[in-house]
Amino acid sequence: MENELDIAAKRFTEVRRDLGYTQADFAKQLGISSTTADIERGRTKLSGKVVAELLKQYNINPLWLFGESGQQYLSSTNTSVIPKVVTVDTSDNENMVLVNAKAAAGYPQNIQDTSWYRQLPAFDMPLPEFRNATYRGFQVEGDSMLPNLHPGEWVLAKALEHLDDVNPNKMYVVVLQDAVLVKKIEKLPNSQNIVLISLNETYPPYEIEPHQVQELWQVSSKITFGVDATTEKGLLRQLQESMEELKNQLKK
Repeated sequence: MENELDIAAKRFTEVRRDLGYTQADFAKQLGISSTTADIERGRTKLSGKVVAELLKQYNINPLWLFGESGQQYLSSTNTSVIPKVVTVDTSDNENMVLVNAKAAAGYPQNIQDTSWYRQLPAFDMPLPEFRNATYRGFQVEGDSMLPNLHPGEWVLAKALEHLDDVNPNKMYVVVLQDAVLVKKIEKLPNSQNIVLISLNETYPPYEIEPHQVQELWQVSSKITFGVDATTEKGLLRQLQESMEELKNQLKK
């Protein structure tokens, strides 16, 4: 019969592999020494700090880790999906970072790296509607949200704090551990899990667990740019023009 240390080592390794981390990267995430190799070999006992981090960051059930429960996750409907980094301009005012399709590929891995965000174009929102919340712009990739969103268009989205705030009639930018998706979201009855739904019916809905969501952004508006918005300068200019149009519409 396996002892507690063997079970914990195996289950710890399982968690790391499921999350797709190397031993060095997982050690960094958990704030421990340079690698998780000794834990995985059963040489080092799981410390209370590591168990606490696994619960806090990934909702891993401590009892499951030590073989005393079959429930791996302590999923809370109140799972926090608040942005990991809030960006500001030189005057310390919050601004809106624009994440294009190419940048989105690296977004989940760099989600806590403040220096990574500095390479992205950022935009100050001159409208009061954008003042009391954190917003981010994301470029739509693929055709899964047709006819509402076309490839290459941009959505401006407001950060949410909790999965509890989800509305089934809204669209969301869902940041998973390995992807950035635009979807509708439905909660499942009698389950903590949620379903990601494409508007294009050729893409089937699929179920995920709350702990898989790193950030959640509620789409508030979309912007379609002309063909001259291929450069960062063109993109920001058209954003500025779009904001001016919005301001004029609101004044009317």
